[in-house]
Amino acid sequence: MSTLNIAIIGGGVGGLAAAIALLRHGHRVQVYEQTGQFARVGADINLTPNAVRALDGLDAAVGAAVRARGARPTFRISRDWDTGAETSRLGMSDIAETVYGAPQITIHRADVLAALTDALPAQQVSFGKRLSRLRETDAGVELRFDDGALETVDVAIGADGIHSKVRSALFGAESPRFTGVVSFRSVVPTEKVKDVPEIEAFTKWWGPNPQSQIVTFPLNQGRDTFVFATTGQESWHEESWTSPGDVDELRSFYRDFHPNARKLLDACDETLKSALYEREPLPQWSRGHVTLLGDACHPMLPFMAQGACQAIEDAVVLGRCLGPASDRIQAAAALQVYAGARQERTAKIQIGSRGNQWMKTQGNADWVYGYDAWTVALPAV
Repeated sequence: MSTLNIAIIGGGVGGLAAAIALLRHGHRVQVYEQTGQFARVGADINLTPNAVRALDGLDAAVGAAVRARGARPTFRISRDWDTGAETSRLGMSDIAETVYGAPQITIHRADVLAALTDALPAQQVSFGKRLSRLRETDAGVELRFDDGALETVDVAIGADGIHSKVRSALFGAESPRFTGVVSFRSVVPTEKVKDVPEIEAFTKWWGPNPQSQIVTFPLNQGRDTFVFATTGQESWHEESWTSPGDVDELRSFYRDFHPNARKLLDACDETLKSALYEREPLPQWSRGHVTLLGDACHPMLPFMAQGACQAIEDAVVLGRCLGPASDRIQAAAALQVYAGARQERTAKIQIGSRGNQWMKTQGNADWVYGYDAWTVALPAV
């Protein structure tokens, strides 16, 4: 069978997962990452069972690595912000393994990247490659980089995030929308908050409005606790989307929350403050021999903890669709099948994340956690 020459723009979680999926089919795959190297930067990630199961099928060593480096929350718990009353509880860890075939893993993004890069030959990732232009020609998809390099490939995949250059090349420039919500992210030693009940669980304290919440979960095999809090803010004037935050300001926003929630914030010595941006669901992902993946096509708010998870699902389904293609005609059709298989689900999660009501009270998590990217039916060509 003939193989395709495939370029993946962006070496994030989704891009690397897609590279592994496509290499399994014997294609020639190159990841182009704009940074000079992978560094321990970025937020912590909640890999829910649907994503962990997808990683397990991608490469058993990847699944084993995220389990070894991450933590396994015992439950997913919702609590009222002022009374602390429990409004929903879902068993995770061993229970999720039984129900969904994989546990929930909470882990730093850098550890997920490390697990994925360990499963890729080093030569498949090119660093310092910032895309400046993309266009389709009779010879293939032409990629021009800021360093002057020019590559022509059979297929290009834009996994380059919410500011995607590939998306702009396909569908025109469009700026992400500030949601009016900002977040605070902190990591504290679990020893400092060990008297908070069920600190080993994933717990969401639902605030008095959809913009206000505190979420905590274990990290680093439980040695640390991640604290994520959001609140409404009318505008964002910082040059960067993320800047150092003020822990006193953080605490002031939640001064009326339950004492156990405030204990979490009292333990924070420092915090990062970030603006939350999003886009509307994109009606078209693929054009010709180019497609999008992850935040490039469906950036979403973190309120369902599905941003990275949906990128991983994308990668698996893209591999299933594009993997068997042996020429450019088949590849173009495969990219349309991939988009058709994924758009409805990711749009539903984008909209659900924006509304921020999912699992506030006991509900059905199966449609999110029970999805299997390896077996879900693919639409007809």
